[in-house]
Amino acid sequence: MRVIGCSGSFAGPSSPASSYLVTAEADGRAWNVVLDLGSGALGPLQRHVAPADLDAVFLTHLHPDHCADLCGLYVAHTYAPDGPPQRRLPVWGPRDTASRVSLMYHGLEDGGMDKVFSFGRLEDRVPIAVGPLTITPYAVNHPVEAYGFRVEADGAVLAYTGDTDSCDSLGPLMAVADLVLADSAFVDGRDDVRGIHLSASRAARAAAGAGGVQRLVLTHMPAWNDAEECRAQAEPHWPGVEVAEPEAVYDLGSPVGRGAV
Repeated sequence: MRVIGCSGSFAGPSSPASSYLVTAEADGRAWNVVLDLGSGALGPLQRHVAPADLDAVFLTHLHPDHCADLCGLYVAHTYAPDGPPQRRLPVWGPRDTASRVSLMYHGLEDGGMDKVFSFGRLEDRVPIAVGPLTITPYAVNHPVEAYGFRVEADGAVLAYTGDTDSCDSLGPLMAVADLVLADSAFVDGRDDVRGIHLSASRAARAAAGAGGVQRLVLTHMPAWNDAEECRAQAEPHWPGVEVAEPEAVYDLGSPVGRGAV
């Protein structure tokens, strides 16, 4: 798993907004899945995979810091000099993803993006297979329809919370994960409103309570957050907690490689 962007709510000065590239080898090739494609993410994503080589995009929810660059991906597919890919790219998201993303693209030809994307609706705890990867969405606690993703392949487990506050889904989403990417946009003592985001301490308590989690990485921090303050708030509940950085790579492919960066 490679961090493409980890800034929360909007692209920051050193990172695009939320986007994570998951790659697994099977059947003699690499399978490439993107979890979220937030504002600013498409540019750095192309350092690692060509748009035509993506196998699926999964959107946790439809706030622009998680899906805005799908418009750029549409352009890359539609107007490539050597023609669009031979198959439509699967894009999985909440209800009305196709219509809502199309509304972001002013003057969209033919009124939709269906000629290059194949849109699918996420359902709570209904798994989706993409090559060797199984991605299971879990409905989470955010003001709009939103999901976290549990990604499994060859015995390895990645859990990505998306945007959420504490909720019952976090236990099964995170349980026995090799790596948890957890929303920590809020700061204890500063952000008191509930039902939107986790704080670092709440993320750490959720990971500890889930059981069997090997590694916790805090992500989705807005540019105004102090990463060290967030880390310090999580540390009493999860010693050794880490903070996501753009371009960081986590190898979950084997017992030897898991945890390597």
